[in-house]
Amino acid sequence: MITTVNILVDIVLLAGLCAVTVAMIRAQGPLTVVVLSGIYSLAICALFAIMDAVDVALTEAAVGAGISTVLLLLVIRPQDEPEQRFAGPSPLALGVALAVGALLVFGTLDMPFYGDPSTPVHQHLAPRFLNESGTEIGVPNVVTSVLASYRGYDTLGEVVVIFAAGVAVLILLSGMRREPASAGDPDDFRALIGNPILKVVLIRIIPLVVLYALYVQFHGDYGPGGGFQAGVVLGAGVITFGLLTDSARMRRAVPEHWARRGMALGVLVYGLTGVAAMLAGGEFLNYSVLAASQTAGQHLGILLIEFGVGLTVASTMLSLYYSFNPAGSRDG
Repeated sequence: MITTVNILVDIVLLAGLCAVTVAMIRAQGPLTVVVLSGIYSLAICALFAIMDAVDVALTEAAVGAGISTVLLLLVIRPQDEPEQRFAGPSPLALGVALAVGALLVFGTLDMPFYGDPSTPVHQHLAPRFLNESGTEIGVPNVVTSVLASYRGYDTLGEVVVIFAAGVAVLILLSGMRREPASAGDPDDFRALIGNPILKVVLIRIIPLVVLYALYVQFHGDYGPGGGFQAGVVLGAGVITFGLLTDSARMRRAVPEHWARRGMALGVLVYGLTGVAAMLAGGEFLNYSVLAASQTAGQHLGILLIEFGVGLTVASTMLSLYYSFNPAGSRDG
C-alpha cells in the first residue's frame, strides 16, 4: 500500500514538473517565469524529500524557491513602464536547447540506475562509511561524517566556490545604482506583501526562523542539517525581515560591511581549523588531534567548520541581497 502511494506521489510530482515546465516555455512575461520557477523548485524539493535527501530538499526550498525568487523579483520588480513581453519563440534557441538536452540524456545512458546496490560506490565506500564512521567520527549522522570529515577538503573547496561566486557578483554589481524612491512610490516592492495581517504574522515568524536556523546548525551531527542548510535558512529569515520592513532597517540590524566580512571570515574559520590540526601534529582537516580523544576532536572540528560554512553562506546571501537592493534605491 505504501509503495503504491509513493509511486502515485512520484507520478503526480513528475506530471506537475512537466506542466510547470511547459507553462514556463509558454509564458509571455518575466514575472510569470519567475513565479513558475519558484513553484518548480518547490516540486523538486518535494522529490528530494521523498528520496530521503532531506538536507538537499531543505537547501532547495530556501535557495531555489526562496532567495532565488526574491532576487529575481528584485531585478524585474514593476517599473513605470509596462512589463516587457517576450517577442516569441526562437527556432534557433529551441534547436540548441533540444540538442543540449539530447546530449545530457545520452550522457546518462552509461550511469547506473537510481538506487542500484551493485554500483561501485556501494561496494566499498558506502559500507566503509556506514560501518566505521560511528567509531572513527562519533556522530550519528553519516552524511555529516562524510561531508565534514572524510570529505572535509572537498567541502572546503565548495565553501571557497560560494565565497568566490559571491565576490564575483559583488564586483559585477558594484557600479549599479538606482534612482532614489519617492515618498509613497506605488512601485515599491513591499506592495507585493502589502496585506497588513500577512506582514504582522510573518514578522512574528522571523524569530522562529532564526531559532530554527540555529537548531539546524548545531543539530547537523544528529539529523539533517549543518552549515549549508543553516546558512540559507538564516539568510532567508533576515532577507524576509528586510522585505517586510525596509532595507534601511535591515541594514541597521545587520550592516552591509558585516555581511561582506562574514563571507571571508567563514572561509578563514574553516581553513584555520585545518591549520590548527596541523599544528597539533595531525594532517590538514584531521580533527582527531584537536581534543583528548579522537571522537571528541572530530566533534569539535566539525562544529567549527560547520560554523564557518554557515557564516559564509548566510553572509553571501545577505551581501547579494544588498547588492541587488542597494541603499537609497527603491527599497525591498
